[in-house]
Amino acid sequence: MLEIVSLAALAAMIGISWIAYSSVPANGELLPSGKAATLLIGTLIPAMALLVLLGRRLALKRAEGSTARLHVRLVAIFSLVAAIPTLLVAIFAAILFQSGIEFWFSDNSRGMLENANKLARGYYEQNLRDVGNETVTMAGDLRSYLEQTSILSPEFAEGYSYQVVGRKLNQSAILQKGKDGQLRTAAIVDPNEDNESQKISQDTLAKIDSGQPVAVWASANRIEAFTAIDRGAGVYLYAARSSDSLALSQWERAQSVRRAYDVLTSRARTLQLRFNLALFFVSLALVWFAIWFALRLADRQVKPLTELVSAAHKVGAGNFDVRVEGREGADEIGLLNRAFNQMTAQIDQQTKELVLANRQLDERRAFTEAVLESVTAGIISVDRRGRVLLMNSSAQELLLGRIGPAPVGLVLGEISPQLASMIDAGISGGIVHYRKDGEMLTLAAKIAPATAGHVITFEDITRQLIDQRQAAWSDVARRIAHEIKNPLTPIQLATERLNRRYRRQIEQDGELFDELTSTIIRQVGDLRKMVDEFSSFARLPKPVFRQEDAVDLVRQAMFLQEVAKPHIQFHFATDGEAVPQIACDRHQFGQAMTNVLKNATEAVEAHAKNAEPDYRARISVTVSADAQRLSVSIADNGIGLPENSERIVEPYVTTREKGTGLGLAIVNKIVEEHGGEMLFAANDGGGTVVTLVFARDPGTESEAAE
Repeated sequence: MLEIVSLAALAAMIGISWIAYSSVPANGELLPSGKAATLLIGTLIPAMALLVLLGRRLALKRAEGSTARLHVRLVAIFSLVAAIPTLLVAIFAAILFQSGIEFWFSDNSRGMLENANKLARGYYEQNLRDVGNETVTMAGDLRSYLEQTSILSPEFAEGYSYQVVGRKLNQSAILQKGKDGQLRTAAIVDPNEDNESQKISQDTLAKIDSGQPVAVWASANRIEAFTAIDRGAGVYLYAARSSDSLALSQWERAQSVRRAYDVLTSRARTLQLRFNLALFFVSLALVWFAIWFALRLADRQVKPLTELVSAAHKVGAGNFDVRVEGREGADEIGLLNRAFNQMTAQIDQQTKELVLANRQLDERRAFTEAVLESVTAGIISVDRRGRVLLMNSSAQELLLGRIGPAPVGLVLGEISPQLASMIDAGISGGIVHYRKDGEMLTLAAKIAPATAGHVITFEDITRQLIDQRQAAWSDVARRIAHEIKNPLTPIQLATERLNRRYRRQIEQDGELFDELTSTIIRQVGDLRKMVDEFSSFARLPKPVFRQEDAVDLVRQAMFLQEVAKPHIQFHFATDGEAVPQIACDRHQFGQAMTNVLKNATEAVEAHAKNAEPDYRARISVTVSADAQRLSVSIADNGIGLPENSERIVEPYVTTREKGTGLGLAIVNKIVEEHGGEMLFAANDGGGTVVTLVFARDPGTESEAAE
């Protein structure tokens, strides 16, 4: 910024000086000594400032920012030492030179010349004014004549001639402007008959028409004037008088003397300018030499400091083996170098010790992280503000559904509001219900205070609770089957015997008796069927695995439903290439398929009761397989999934009035025994899609799970 200001000031002063020296004053005087010195000093100051700033920039560049201040200070000191005396000498020399020039071109000499010039010019200008005044007065008189008589009358001619002779004019003419704008002679008094002198330029005519009283000009031997008699009528008067040759020659000699003096003055001004330029450049050269000397001295004196700064940068970058070589004498630079080398040696030793300690800490941290990653329970560490500091992969899988970089810095309330609320409430442990991908999980959480916040450990006990409920329901089913099944056969036999023995003896309400006994027998059958389902759920045998054709088993189960439900449209397909055989229990596989297909038929029949007339019940079965698993998808366009769809595989959970809630529970247990899982999803066209996934080799899946 300062460089731009200095450059602008220098350019402005150069322009001002150029204007001052190039413009000659009206009186031809030289520039005053004070003004010339002011212009020189005003130009020197920004020029010297620009040199100093340039030296500062060179110092910064040579020092590369490390020791720039010292370079700049040295350059500034030497610049001031050189610039101030140089500036004072320049002022003194400029004033002395200007005083000498002014002695030869003083005001007295110039005044004498000016007085002589004014005298000659005054005499000449007096003649011009006399001719002009006489012409204007004569034009007024002629205007009066023309008002009394015609221009062609002898009286006018006599009066006109009298005016010319009486006013000592040598020639006169009355000019008339025509329609074409040209002047024509209407009357003339010209003893010498010199008609060429009456030519009037258009510029002169335009000046008179614009209102100028008279136009006067002079030539070598005469003075001429031109004025208007009647501008409206276009009548003008021309008059001329022979000039005094002596007066003209005196005026011309005065002008030549003035021009010669001006030439001398211009040469003196050139000499004045050259001297100032020489003084200007010599002063700048002295200042630049001082700056150059300061730069060389700064480089020599600051080089050890530059090396020390470079070494410090290397140490800051991590190179602690750096040692400063060079000056190590008894001066301050040598003392500083020795202290620096001692410091770097100590830092090198301490750094090696820190690296060893950090390596041990990293090994311990890696071991701790490996232990945390191997733990199946979720572990989260948060600070006092609830921001996550650590989260193992199990916690990420349970809460975020993915495994990746730990979300360090996130607020725990954004990840799990339930756990965050437990910390806020100061609860040390409890059960947390968490929904993940539409499934309700149950987490057993414990919270322990830590130095920087809290450590949260939690474990998914959803499967454990389901297994506990299934075990409890299996025990309940076993007890119900044992307690209810034994009395059912005597009740049914006693009812049948009552019907056979006493039906003939009942003459009144016989039909009612038949209906009551039939109801007892039918309800006993329903109870027996329910007990059988309880027994099947409670005593489902371990599967016996053999290689079976899964496609054939699915087709058999589907054929039974097609025969029983001819009003439902069934469709079977295989996805991809031929489906290989799988290891399964033939009876349990068929039972699972039958239960799922039966649920699908009941769903479409329930939907058909309230559907449009053109509704067609459809059930599609698709079988697909990969290298390890076989999937069977049953899609229907029935009533769809219930609201509590996550609990439909639990025992005794049903949406039908007469359902026991054991069908899907049995299917889920069979699928799990076969190393697979059962999935539920909504069908795109309405209804439900149930997918049964079976392991192709359940024994291998069980070993992998263990």
